[in-house]
Amino acid sequence: MPQMRPLDPAFPIDRQLAVEAAAVVLVNLFTLDAADEDAFLKAWQDDAVIMKRQPGFISTQLHRALGDSPAYLNYAVWESTAAFRAAFVNPEFRAKLGAYPASAVASPHLFEKVAVPGVCVA
Repeated sequence: MPQMRPLDPAFPIDRQLAVEAAAVVLVNLFTLDAADEDAFLKAWQDDAVIMKRQPGFISTQLHRALGDSPAYLNYAVWESTAAFRAAFVNPEFRAKLGAYPASAVASPHLFEKVAVPGVCVA
């Protein structure tokens, strides 16, 4: 299982899961040792396949940081916090977390859209 390090220690993912919101985006920053990159990518792919089958899943994308040190950013769009929460506690998904290399550190956080007049719509 990847180590968990919240993006916001005052409001970690377990507390976020209790907030009801529609159309949430999961942002998850992963850091790991370069030697573990292939194992990480395989574990993430297996997780993504499971998540894609879950009710309320909309999309996901994985990005690799530029440079020599591997850091990855995943964002996934969900219909609601409830849909993500159900997928996050799914036994099939939880069982696969052990496949992540020991050096992997995950920093998940949920976000919702913000309307900014003339720039973004909610």
